[in-house]
Amino acid sequence: MLVCVVLDDGYSLGVLSSYVHVAWALAAGGRLGVGNDPRYNKSRCFETFPFPVATPDQQSRIADLASQIDVHRKRVLAEHEDLTLTGLYNVLEKLRSGAALNAKEKAIHDKGLVAVLKSLHDELDAAVLDAYGWHDTPTDEQILERLVALNAERVAEEAQGNIRWLRPAFQAPESVQTVMAGMADSAPRQGTHSSAPGLPSPPSAKAPWPQTLPDQMAALAAVLSQTPQSLAELANHFSGKGKWKARLPELLATLATLGRARALEDGRWMG
Repeated sequence: MLVCVVLDDGYSLGVLSSYVHVAWALAAGGRLGVGNDPRYNKSRCFETFPFPVATPDQQSRIADLASQIDVHRKRVLAEHEDLTLTGLYNVLEKLRSGAALNAKEKAIHDKGLVAVLKSLHDELDAAVLDAYGWHDTPTDEQILERLVALNAERVAEEAQGNIRWLRPAFQAPESVQTVMAGMADSAPRQGTHSSAPGLPSPPSAKAPWPQTLPDQMAALAAVLSQTPQSLAELANHFSGKGKWKARLPELLATLATLGRARALEDGRWMG
């Protein structure tokens, strides 16, 4: 069985390669065959898996480690035709269990530099745990309990219209385009008014804060495409009740990960 996850960023590869996701997939997936081998069911293992809400630094760290793992595996497999990915990871699992390696496994270990692979995976697992905010060493059972609780939180969010799209431009294109077009029409044009240096130009009218996550991200991206904004200036473009202003740093970090925003040295953001 082959399952393809069409995401082009190292961060997603890192999270899905971590032990956190492995533990979830082994528990949520099915079993197949005489050996009762685990089976990765997309609808149960991937679609229900709650990704962490990682900061840009955490995402960068996870992506870098995922890239190092990918490069290492490709290099040793290219150098040794007798090595396989399955063989490398079978030896890795024996290293983790503390079991002794036989002669064939020792040869795979040495040729494939499996100790290096293990070290990279250990660092990746620690980075993903940090992204979840789990600074202890949770057991498999604790990992599953926390993921189930986080899954329930996401279900409640989605019931309120807040969906954490992995690929918003692909998964909610109509919503994104509509909001961006609306913001472009209502945004003030350059040269229509001026303001004192260092002070924000007041928007002509505040737009209501969007209800869904894709719309919120699209609205922020549209404002940032006009001119650099501080958090206070950005919040001043919208009206609405609730704690949505507190979520601006998280939304900006997500936009930065998608390449739709970047932080400036003076603390402002721009698209």
